[in-house]
Amino acid sequence: MVAARLVRAGRERPTLVDAAVAALLAVSAVALLRLVANDIARFDPTFDPPGWPALLIAGLTPTVPLAWRRRRPLLVAPVVCVALVAGRIVIDVAEGAATVLAVYLAIYSAALHGRGRWRTVVIAGSVAIVVAEIVREIWFIDAAGEVPTWIMVFTLIYNLVILALPWWLGEAMRLRAEREQQLLSRTIELAREREENARRAVFEERVRIARELHDVVAHHVSTMGVQAGAARRVMERDPAAARSALHTIEESSRHAVGEMHQLLGFLRSDGQSDALAPQPGLRDLDELVEQFRAAGLRVEVAPCTLEQPLPATLQLSIYRIVQEALTNVLRHSGAAAAEVRLVEQDGSLIVEVRDRGAGAASAIRPDGGHGITGMRERAALHGGVLHAAPATGGGFVVEARVPLERRSA
Repeated sequence: MVAARLVRAGRERPTLVDAAVAALLAVSAVALLRLVANDIARFDPTFDPPGWPALLIAGLTPTVPLAWRRRRPLLVAPVVCVALVAGRIVIDVAEGAATVLAVYLAIYSAALHGRGRWRTVVIAGSVAIVVAEIVREIWFIDAAGEVPTWIMVFTLIYNLVILALPWWLGEAMRLRAEREQQLLSRTIELAREREENARRAVFEERVRIARELHDVVAHHVSTMGVQAGAARRVMERDPAAARSALHTIEESSRHAVGEMHQLLGFLRSDGQSDALAPQPGLRDLDELVEQFRAAGLRVEVAPCTLEQPLPATLQLSIYRIVQEALTNVLRHSGAAAAEVRLVEQDGSLIVEVRDRGAGAASAIRPDGGHGITGMRERAALHGGVLHAAPATGGGFVVEARVPLERRSA
């Protein structure tokens, strides 16, 4: 419980914790230096113990800078190491607890929190300062040649390992923190991508629904409008023709309501199916053409034999392109006849709807609706392109070219 609180406090107020650690080490260093000096004086009558000013300087200079170990790690590390060495040289007292711990903490902090291109150089230099002092002390102790060489070498290697440990630990903690930060950034990025994909999926579904609604409503409403106008004109002089037109309006409205119910039923369903089954395809082109013929448009369909069956999604797109193109002929061109042609050529399927009217160009006005845009989207869905423009010699032509080798399943 206490450890958890200390860890939480360290994360919430790191500067306050660093100041407390520096103060604790400073008090400990001064007290231990005084005890070591007294012990030396007790066993060596020739030793002159340092006074309190020297003890305070030797104990405080290597420990107090630790209060800034996170904010200025690359400055604190060399200052602490130089202060340790200077204190040992000046007062000739080797305290090996608080001041040595201060050096370890300074090196660890530089490895963990240090940044910049001079980081490794500063840490290595700080370690080198302490190693130089260790070599000096070993040489001074062996001035009389009483310590075996292997002991001095072992002592030097041992201290090198001890000094390398906080450096290695700081590096390991820094790499771990960087990895955690990278994982956090990646998690946030993935969450954003997931949200964006969800928004894109919703948008694409809305576009698909809007396209289906447009194709269904525009076709049937256009047919009903043309037939209603014809019935109004011939109602008095040709009641039979008026009844036929009204019958066509009735059938078109029934078809429109049926397809709308089918689409709305799909939107209200809880199932996972993507299909708006049964979907119209090439087999339904004849029925579609008959509807336009009943509306007064003479439609000719060029015979076409495909080498292989087409996927259902491609058949639906072809059906909708033909439906929208013929609807535009009926609404805009003023033409009495149109031609529908499906050709398999050079690995592509070409769908062409051509008329000889005079007003078809209005179908491509920038503000003229979504028909041409919807047809282009359907062609692009299968890797194809759609060209819609006035034809040479008059009229209007809509041509979709879909590569069969890239068709969707």
